[in-house]
Amino acid sequence: MSGACKENLISIAVDGPVGAGKSSLCDAVASALAILHLDTGAMYRAIGLYALDQGISPDDEDALARMIAQEDARVSVDFQNGQQVTLLNGVDVTGRLREEAVGKAASAVSKYAVVRKYLVRLQQQIAKERSLLIDGRDIGTVVLPDAKVKIFLTASAEDRAMRRYKQLLDAGKGADYQKVLTDLKARDDQDQNRAVDPLRPADDAVILDTTGLSFEESLQKMLDIVNKAYEC
Repeated sequence: MSGACKENLISIAVDGPVGAGKSSLCDAVASALAILHLDTGAMYRAIGLYALDQGISPDDEDALARMIAQEDARVSVDFQNGQQVTLLNGVDVTGRLREEAVGKAASAVSKYAVVRKYLVRLQQQIAKERSLLIDGRDIGTVVLPDAKVKIFLTASAEDRAMRRYKQLLDAGKGADYQKVLTDLKARDDQDQNRAVDPLRPADDAVILDTTGLSFEESLQKMLDIVNKAYEC
């Protein structure tokens, strides 16, 4: 498959829990289709990063509201050679966004309507201008409710925790599988039960469970779903 879909603008929404492989799989799908991939999680991580750097608790809703209202944390996105670059107040912070503390802060700030409203508006503006695959946790339900393709990418908690555990080991970081699993389940609970835009499949999403599948097998299943919808 290549970027030969018959429609001018392609709109693909991918949602799923932490550790489901969204970032790497969506990068590969977007590359195969010759379109851009917007990782919305990076935008929430940028807000979390700003809070941490400024000594603001990611659980302090009032402080976060002031931060957004005063435009203290201006998030923007650029694409360089087809890859997303996430900017915070004009500075490229992409390299810091995968830190464990930043991920936890992102999960905390994402609970609040003021943060979600700000970032959803940005994401929708970006999506108006181009063919795009967007991944996150509320894309098919909130950001792109009219997307032609909606995929809910998931896997068992144990499978997702093992992937994350191996990533940490490969990065030379000490890791304990049971702690990774416990943290992942806590993140799932927070994402699925938050009051604002909780993680759930859109009613018309295709559920893709990749438990036990290789990266290549998961990628092919995603491409098959897109191909069926767009005749690529």
